[in-house]
Amino acid sequence: MTSSNWIDIEKQYYMFTVRRQPVVIARGEGTRAWDVDGKEYLDFCAGWAVNNLGHCHPAITQAIVEQASTLLQTSNQFYTLPQLHLAELLVENSAMDKVFFSNSGAEANEGAVKLARKYGKKNRDGAYEVITAFNSFHGRTMGMVAATGQPHYQEAWQPLTPGFVHVDFNDFEAIVEATNDRTAAVFLEPVQGEGGVNIPDDDYLPRVREWCDSQGLLLVFDEIQTGLGRLGTLFGYESFGVEPDAMTLAKGLGGGVPIGAFMSKDYCMSLEPGDHGSTFGGNALTTAAAHASTKFIIDNDIPANAVAMGERLMGALNQLRGEFSSISDVRGKGLLVALEFDDNISPRVVARCNEEGLLLNPVKPNAIRFMPPLNITAEEVDQGVEKLESALRKI
Repeated sequence: MTSSNWIDIEKQYYMFTVRRQPVVIARGEGTRAWDVDGKEYLDFCAGWAVNNLGHCHPAITQAIVEQASTLLQTSNQFYTLPQLHLAELLVENSAMDKVFFSNSGAEANEGAVKLARKYGKKNRDGAYEVITAFNSFHGRTMGMVAATGQPHYQEAWQPLTPGFVHVDFNDFEAIVEATNDRTAAVFLEPVQGEGGVNIPDDDYLPRVREWCDSQGLLLVFDEIQTGLGRLGTLFGYESFGVEPDAMTLAKGLGGGVPIGAFMSKDYCMSLEPGDHGSTFGGNALTTAAAHASTKFIIDNDIPANAVAMGERLMGALNQLRGEFSSISDVRGKGLLVALEFDDNISPRVVARCNEEGLLLNPVKPNAIRFMPPLNITAEEVDQGVEKLESALRKI
């Protein structure tokens, strides 16, 4: 069947909750993907920054095959080896002391907020409010819709879960002004991904860290998109020289399988038996895959390649900016990059790029986001930019 046949089936059976690009992907290998019609694409979306080692990386595939033939699932009333191997790897390579595994980033963020609220109740006289930022994105559960600082994600779901206060991102004084006796934590993305790849000033996160220390607040980082090498360091907080009290992971953690995690330091691990749980969280199959992916990233210094290839990509995009007056900004860190236009043309640009064989994400009406695999080659970066340039010339 052709792509159009499959798209018709989707329209008949699947809930219309996502505006898909008209590409039906059948298989992938590395940075490349092929649709059901046999057309080849360079995939600079990587599953929304999930496939940090590209499609079907041998280390991850082998771990999945071996684990699938050994043990798939038990409840968390028992110990499993893949879960413990992954827990040890993450803790020993981060500033955190403990970890809990979930099934997604939204679930990880829910757990981190529960941890922060209980910490506030025990250590700040019942404090429960969490300060988050406008233009943030923390997930689509009811709690995380309230945490997310984007009104268009919230309007249909009023009344929202109370206890979240939003301030402008990269505005330290706004956090100071929002802090009161009810405040338990500050919850930020080191770089806002879904908000348009918004990068804070160098002194912003250090000042927030100092403020939280002075007020007895927890600082929680949502590293769903920035973790596991995306910014050029294993965890995003390392790029800014700031250690959070807790952080969340997902997306690139599993290298393609659904897994999330929230981590914390010992002094703020406020949760007790019965406070939190998950049937599938820490599943043997997903933790085996995540261990293989994370270990490969660490052992092969994949973050260093993200730095080098990110610089190459941004350099080439800035050259395009000099040629096309419609490009108003190029910004990014590591291999999380945005190209902004002076008009709302990103859907047209992405559609043209599809025709050229390049998959991109229209993160905003006037911006596109680049999230290629972190092991992308220089040749693939150059090919992707060439395809983008061809699309821009046609527009």
